[in-house]
This record gives sequence, C-alpha cells and structure tokens, in this order.
Amino acid sequence: MKKVCIIGGGSWGSAMAIHLGRLQIDTNLWLREKEIYDEILRTGENKTFLPKVPFPSSVSFFLDLKEAIKGTESVFIAVPSRFCRKLYTEIAPFLTSEQSIMSLTKGIEEGTLKRLSEVMTEVFPSSFHSRIAVLSGPSFAREVAGSHPTAVVISSENLELAKKMQSLVSSMYFRAYRSDDIIGVELAGACKNVIAIATGISDSLGFGSNSMAALVTRGLTEMTRLGLNLGARQETYAGLAGVGDLVLTCTGKLSRNRYVGIELGKGKTLDEIIAGMKMIAEGITTTLSVRQLAQRENVEMPICEQVFSVLHQGKNPKVAFRDLMSRELKNEYKTARGEKK
Repeated sequence: MKKVCIIGGGSWGSAMAIHLGRLQIDTNLWLREKEIYDEILRTGENKTFLPKVPFPSSVSFFLDLKEAIKGTESVFIAVPSRFCRKLYTEIAPFLTSEQSIMSLTKGIEEGTLKRLSEVMTEVFPSSFHSRIAVLSGPSFAREVAGSHPTAVVISSENLELAKKMQSLVSSMYFRAYRSDDIIGVELAGACKNVIAIATGISDSLGFGSNSMAALVTRGLTEMTRLGLNLGARQETYAGLAGVGDLVLTCTGKLSRNRYVGIELGKGKTLDEIIAGMKMIAEGITTTLSVRQLAQRENVEMPICEQVFSVLHQGKNPKVAFRDLMSRELKNEYKTARGEKK
C-alpha cells in the first residue's frame, strides 16, 4: 500500500488527508496542536477546522514529526507560508533520499519575497531539489472533503515527478493536471488572494457584478504581468492556477481572503478581523510581499497597491475605488495597433 504524510492539521491539510485516505492510501496526518489531536482521536473529526467530515480509517494521527514522516513515500506540506521555513528546517533531518515533497501552501515568504519552492531549495539538500512539487488551483478544502468534482494543477521542474504525483492524488472527483511552470503556478496561487480581498471590499460596499468582473479581469492582468516579468508562462494564467483559482477565491463564499475584504468594507480594522478568524488568510501578508515584488520589478499593479493601502495603511475603501477609477485612461493592452510603445 502507498503511504504518505501530510504536515498541517488545518482545513486544507485535513481535507487532503481525508481525500487520500478515501483512495485507500495509508496517510499520516501531523498536527502541531495537541488539543486538535486529542479532539480528532475522541470524535474522529477535526471539529475546529473541518467539522462534520469524518476521517477514513486509513488516516493515522501524529504529534511527533519524525514518526509521522518515517516510512512514507511522499510528504505533503500544508502550513501557512509564515511558518514554512521553520517547518522545512524541522523536517529536513527526517527526510530520506526516496521521498518526494509537495507544497500545498499558496503564498510568498515575507521579507525574502521567495516562492515556497525556492525556500525549500535553500533549506533541503540539493539531492531533494528534483523531488519538489507544488499543488495549486481552485480547491476549497470543504468541497474537496465533500467529494465535489475538483480540478487542480501539480507543477514541478521535474515533469516525471509531476506525473507521479498527478497519478497519486487523482480520482473520479479530484482531477490533477500537470505543469512544469512552477514559477507561474506558485505566483498565481499567491497573487489571486490579494485580488480576492479587493472583490470582498467591492461586495461589502454594495457594488455589483460589473465591479466584480472588472476586478477579476484587471486583477488577472496584474497577476500575469508580474508573473511574466519573473519568468512564468502566460498560458499558466489562463489555466487552473491562474483564472481558475482567481474566480473561485474572488466569488466563493468559503474564501477567507474575500471575507477579509468584506470586513474591511464594513470599516473593521485589520486587528479586529484577524481576532475574529480561526484560520489564516494568506492574502493579508501576501499583499505586502506582492507590493514589494511589484516595486522591485517595476511592474504596475494598481489593484494590489490599493488593497495594500486599505489593508495596511487604513485607507478608506471608497477612496481606494475612486482612485482606481480615476487613473489615467489608456489602452486595455500595452499598445494598440499603429501606436508606438
């Protein structure tokens, strides 16, 4: 029987453990919080982050990292980006040369502005670099746990590894595509959270479908612009990791980042919003990192800039939308026919 380890007992890590367990894959789920570990052993559910979805009998639970990782073929990492480098450092001594590693986290490391696969290559020995993959795409944990048909993309510079992981996780209700554009897949998965905050603000202010469509479309343009500048491929942004995940996160009621925007639109402070959330919304810190990346690369990202101003500088959301709408008029694309660049 295949055996894997999932590190992180939040909603996404739990959902993936449930999914893989249903495929009769022997799955070890590591949890940092003892109270959640005890709760799962007592009830058979993660009532804190994913209630009313029982774990299959093929899922085992661990508080010890070494024991959770031992004897597994693949290690899936589903912890918030701010904890990733520390976690990678903790697990590095326990990895063996036969194991592959898959990131389930959508974010950018604050400060270094590195993608999480880049952080892995810094922390893990060079012999692991060809065994790193990432999974992204439109995939709410609650719906994956509920066996709703879902399509994702698995990316690695090692396409054979992407094929292997694609085969491992796919089922009749969970379909994985593969890609070797790990730059685009990771950046798209991170940037879409910033745009989702903007759409949440828009909804909260009572704006309608026109506003939503404009933000999603122009947000995709900003994401693509940054990605291409950093080496990504344009087609990635037309796929599951790009427009697919963007639409889901911007419109879905289960989106934590959209929720943050809704609460901002109501006039709540960031501290008040965070205090009322059980789970982390990656877009809060990603907004800082994306803005810094855009400035470093001299890439224009006006929606992300306004989200930053509302989220981290206390700008009035209505003023932010006014400033977006009153920008200099220009072509939709970089140049029009017959115009000089």
